[in-house]
Amino acid sequence: MFKGIAYSVLASVTFGVLYFYTQLLGELDSEQTFGWRIIATLPFLTLFMWISGDLVHIKTILKRIIEKPSLLFLLFTTSVLTSAQLWLFLWGPMHGRGLQVSLGYFLLPLILVLAGSFLYGEKLSKFQYVAVFLAVFGVGHEIWRLGSIAWETAFVAIGYAAYFILRKKIQTDNLGGFCWDLILILPIAIFLLQSGDTSYLKFLDHPSLVWVVIGLGLLSAIGLGSYILASRYLPLIIFGLLGYLEPVLLALASLLLGEKIGAEEWLTYIPIWLAVLVLVIEGTLHLLQQKRRKQHLELNVEKYVKRLGDD
Repeated sequence: MFKGIAYSVLASVTFGVLYFYTQLLGELDSEQTFGWRIIATLPFLTLFMWISGDLVHIKTILKRIIEKPSLLFLLFTTSVLTSAQLWLFLWGPMHGRGLQVSLGYFLLPLILVLAGSFLYGEKLSKFQYVAVFLAVFGVGHEIWRLGSIAWETAFVAIGYAAYFILRKKIQTDNLGGFCWDLILILPIAIFLLQSGDTSYLKFLDHPSLVWVVIGLGLLSAIGLGSYILASRYLPLIIFGLLGYLEPVLLALASLLLGEKIGAEEWLTYIPIWLAVLVLVIEGTLHLLQQKRRKQHLELNVEKYVKRLGDD
């Protein structure tokens, strides 16, 4: 489980950096940025998969498609679901809707917790119950304040939850399955490069844009790859609750980009930030308990070895 937690934290930090990083792509519109992101991510994702040993899953899924062609339809579905999220992630901060998108990431963990409880029978710890209560309060306040949920918020929360549940159902919840998602959407990504002003010419006017796009691909591969691996190594409830680190970072990135949190919105964000703090406390206590158990075990082993020596 520690490996899954590490991947989740790495993904959240990388996504926070990516949210701010999108401002370096100002020469491209959101559709062109999405297209270049898909194209630039694939080579780095392949390298990431080689390092993690997940390349074999691409071939395994291909064999499954040959044996059962209907699987390809389900892969197209997961491809559309994840591609829409990747596009919205870039579109939000570019159009002043970053906080609405980040609120969707606040709501997503609750949806995943409910899915883990009802679909997979996973259980919450006492700390996790407190975190869920705080998160429900924060999200509930935002729904009450607005009288509705912004479409960006609902799209992130429901769309991503459906994506992870479907991937588990069809057993493609690995980097191989995610790579297939990107491969299937590649033709659309290439098409979007032609939208608006020809994006290729912008590289001639702004040569440094090449390095920015390469950086986008590298960060995307690290963030998305870590996120997918975390979803595989962790129970859905733990994966969902750890997801609260990401929207906190996204909200902070949105504030750095000039968006504001109104006085009436603090009752939304403060409880959710407290929920993250509760999870951090639980994780710290868990690590301390593990350390004590290890020290106790080592002490018992030393006593046992000494006793054997005396005998």
